[in-house]
Amino acid sequence: MPVQVIVPRPAASACVFRGDAVLLVQRGKPPYLGSWNLPGGSIALGETAIDAAAREVLEETGITCRLHAVAGVNDVILRDSEGVLTHHYVIAAFAGSGEGEPVAGSDAMAAEFIAVDQIAERGLGARICQIVMTAYRLDLAQRRG
Repeated sequence: MPVQVIVPRPAASACVFRGDAVLLVQRGKPPYLGSWNLPGGSIALGETAIDAAAREVLEETGITCRLHAVAGVNDVILRDSEGVLTHHYVIAAFAGSGEGEPVAGSDAMAAEFIAVDQIAERGLGARICQIVMTAYRLDLAQRRG
């Protein structure tokens, strides 16, 4: 039987703010089908991480965003019920802002701006909440000039 080789895959996500709210999407496909998270996805060959994050935001929500800073890096390492590695993503998360009303598209079941102080209620993990708060501080500093 051939051995499947799992290697880390580069990905990008975005913490897009409108005032004190951050843009979240409800995932429309596995892994984590139905869970809430930051918009994002794989980086295409020849694409920069920041461009990938902005493209994913547009594809998943219809929002055009302006990204300006790295807010953090998150490793997503998934194993099956027997402990065998199935996925490994290294996700660069960017901070920025966007306007307009989100509409779920491509990989998303839903998309909405959620008050920063309410994101944990959507089931986001501690690491993602930490990245969102770092991004929020970076975005506030950017807006204040």
